[in-house]
Amino acid sequence: MNKNSKIYVAGHRGMVGSAIVRELNRQGYTNIITKTHKELDLCRQVDVENFFVTEKPDYVFLAAAKVGGIIANSSSPADFMYDNMMIEMNVINAAWKNSCKKLLFLGSSCIYPKLAPQPMKEEYLLTSALEITNEAYALAKIAGLKYCSYLNQQYGADFISVMPPNLYGPNDNYHSTNSHVLPALIRRFHEAKVEGKNSVTCWGDGSPYREFLYVDDLANACVFLMNNYSGDETINVGSGNEISIKGLTELVAKVIEYNGEILWDTSKPNGTPRKLMDVSKVKNLGWTYKTELIDGIKLAYKDFLESGGKNCK
Repeated sequence: MNKNSKIYVAGHRGMVGSAIVRELNRQGYTNIITKTHKELDLCRQVDVENFFVTEKPDYVFLAAAKVGGIIANSSSPADFMYDNMMIEMNVINAAWKNSCKKLLFLGSSCIYPKLAPQPMKEEYLLTSALEITNEAYALAKIAGLKYCSYLNQQYGADFISVMPPNLYGPNDNYHSTNSHVLPALIRRFHEAKVEGKNSVTCWGDGSPYREFLYVDDLANACVFLMNNYSGDETINVGSGNEISIKGLTELVAKVIEYNGEILWDTSKPNGTPRKLMDVSKVKNLGWTYKTELIDGIKLAYKDFLESGGKNCK
């Protein structure tokens, strides 16, 4: 990308999209296009096609998506599949039709099988069954990355797919039921501290392991890959480190300085037992993460406090 290339960031108000915009600005890119949902509904094919015909972006970062935690995914699978399929297909297809030089599609580590060997290599995709609690979202993301690959193979496009682990950081969603595990814990422990509660109850038994990546590190990787990678193969982007959910709750409680008891509701689902990604491919390309988990949680909690809970609804 040149510094004056026309770059469209889809989903710029979300956690990932806003981080990509920050990173592009930091690196001196000056021609960034953004549209709010009110200005452009990415689920509407005609509107998306008209936007691409008018704007003709050179590069596209596709960070727009309908996202949520276990409760949201389990209770609204049809919505998660429909919205994400429409967003992906509309944007990717319109980018190809309008000769976009390159597109980066953002997926998720949940695309990998529930019981995939650990750490998960890119080639483990579609080798066995998905985790049922987020199957609809995962299937939609798999369709998106496959469509990028098929366009590359059939028409010579240069569309790449990036798979991050659990993300967190500025502009996260701290909703009590619809957020992912780390922001949900930040809100829960903060409220328990403020309200003087003696205990906090968390879902499951704390045994699953998860990998986390600070969202600004992902944004840095996305710009790096847009400039340094082309190919049909999906690229895992993560820290290569994992922590148990029990260990994570203790770490969040420590950062927030909550000293009460942590209880576990084992009637609730754990989700996938382990999700650690093999990041050797992106490391070999020359990229590694920068933000350690405890430092990232401190930054995320600072953002939570400064935002005044604006993303809690």
